[in-house]
Amino acid sequence: MRQSTEAHWSRFWRERAEIEDVYPTEGRVVEEILAATPVAGKRVLEVGAGSGRDSVTLAQAGAVAVVLDYSLASLHVSRAVAERAGQRVHLVRADALRMPFRDGAFHVVFHQGLLEHFRDPLPLLRENVRALEPEGVLLVDVPQRFHLYTVLKHLLIAMGKWFAGWETEFTIGELEGLMRRAGVTVTRRYGNWMVPGLLYRSLRVVLLRSRVARLPLFPPPLPLLSRLMATARARLRKSRIAFYTYFVIGALGRKERADSSPSGVSIG
Repeated sequence: MRQSTEAHWSRFWRERAEIEDVYPTEGRVVEEILAATPVAGKRVLEVGAGSGRDSVTLAQAGAVAVVLDYSLASLHVSRAVAERAGQRVHLVRADALRMPFRDGAFHVVFHQGLLEHFRDPLPLLRENVRALEPEGVLLVDVPQRFHLYTVLKHLLIAMGKWFAGWETEFTIGELEGLMRRAGVTVTRRYGNWMVPGLLYRSLRVVLLRSRVARLPLFPPPLPLLSRLMATARARLRKSRIAFYTYFVIGALGRKERADSSPSGVSIG
């Protein structure tokens, strides 16, 4: 059975030590967290650190930022990003299913691009909730199922060519249902389209790997087309159907009070 392993991610981050080659979350994760709760002076945990860029931004907003990953290569990238920004971020190498934190240690727990790599996502979400204080905030950001990216991804998985080994995807209803089962009251949902599109991203990867050319992360904007697309997206975003056209979706909620029971090990 194909799976996503530490070796996949260590290779991924060693090959992308120059973080400018990795598409950012475009601020959506940080924006949603800051809209939900103040973070100044609060402990905030990013699970599956990746580049740690969102944690660094939250540290700039005054949070006590902690990033956790089982890949040492990922943590090295996170450290470099934090040092470049002049911010302090606490790095923890550990298993996301058995985190070395006491119950209720954090005000915010979040992850982006992580849940889809677990064949059974509930243990991960329940561990997230365990580490949250009562009424603490959990944000989960995942790929949306009904997208051309999903077709390409599963084709590459079947061929054994997917960079992460294996992953799945979710509908907004599935994501909300999982979070509720884990003990979270969902208060907000959001989503975003793939910009630039899949064709440009795929062409960029092919040219980069073949060493023919190095395209920028984002193509030069076309003013008229950009305005038209922005208008169309603004209208579509008001409809529930938008959640079946987004590239990524996310849900944010608060831990239900009944789940709190402080005990365990502090983060030190």
